[in-house]
Amino acid sequence: MEQQKVIISHCLRTSMAQAIAECEHDKLFILADQTTDRLCLPLIRDYDFVKGAHKIVIGDTDSNKTLESVAHVWQELGRHGATRHSLMINLGGGMITDLGGFAASTFKRGIQFINVPTTLLSLVDASVGGKTGINFGGLKNEIGVFNNAQSVILNTEFLKTMDIENMLSGYAEMLKHALINERKMWAELITFDIERPNLSELQRMVAESVAVKQRIVTEDPTERGIRKALNLGHTIGHAFESFAMRRTPMLHGYAVAYGIVCELYLSAIKTGFPADVMRQTVAFIKEHYGKLEITCNDYPELLELMTHDKKNIGSTINFTLLGGIGDIIINQTATREEILEALDFYREY
Repeated sequence: MEQQKVIISHCLRTSMAQAIAECEHDKLFILADQTTDRLCLPLIRDYDFVKGAHKIVIGDTDSNKTLESVAHVWQELGRHGATRHSLMINLGGGMITDLGGFAASTFKRGIQFINVPTTLLSLVDASVGGKTGINFGGLKNEIGVFNNAQSVILNTEFLKTMDIENMLSGYAEMLKHALINERKMWAELITFDIERPNLSELQRMVAESVAVKQRIVTEDPTERGIRKALNLGHTIGHAFESFAMRRTPMLHGYAVAYGIVCELYLSAIKTGFPADVMRQTVAFIKEHYGKLEITCNDYPELLELMTHDKKNIGSTINFTLLGGIGDIIINQTATREEILEALDFYREY
């Protein structure tokens, strides 16, 4: 899989024109959800190069990241005469870039697509790295393929339309990137005013965060080794997210933040992660993200959900832990008692 082209955009019109011009195509499609159709599409609607594009709109939120939504996209592509030489722009957050990338990768065995992420989460995580997919059977991202977008255009202009909860959702992935990278980046993140952000400063920080992911993905595109570093917080985080999907769904980044709390605790007791850094990180998460209320009675369900994680080897639950900031230790296991201890720590922090 070739390295993905990531454009750090300072002028959205110019960046989109360049990316589209590099993709020979017969027809152009724009995929959006109901929210990005209303808030984000108007920002690009008057660009000459998207006039005449066929618009496809699906429901918003992760509850629509389904096989039914993919089928709707396929039907609309077919109804408007898409061919193997067509091009689709995925305009939206992680749900759109994941689902749109999967729909494009499978329609007529694959058409070209460009990701234009509109949320902080999709800027720093979902739109970059070649993962596409949908939820299935009550499990997060159960069906999908690895396939790179032709290009990914990163521009913070869209963040003016975002609420603080969605900003924080993306910020959790930036915090993860800092923890697997270096201390200076981590220190800046836990002191940055994310609730009243300077967007020019945030654009620089987004570029640095994406560079961490790009470096790792280029080295290990299909997650055989070091790419598992990007799963920090996700083994338990995905269990929290699937648990919440059965009740009141939560934003992905909140689940990751809660997973980071648990997995830093495991790192502290198993691989020597510094207690002071753990405490500062946990305090930041507690202040900004609150917590998902769980009880000891929920532990069996959470453990069962962890056994379905795609990173597992057989029946063994697989973790990425840290010996310190930037000291990545992949393919770690924990006993049932240690996992329950981490959940106790989360519940009581």
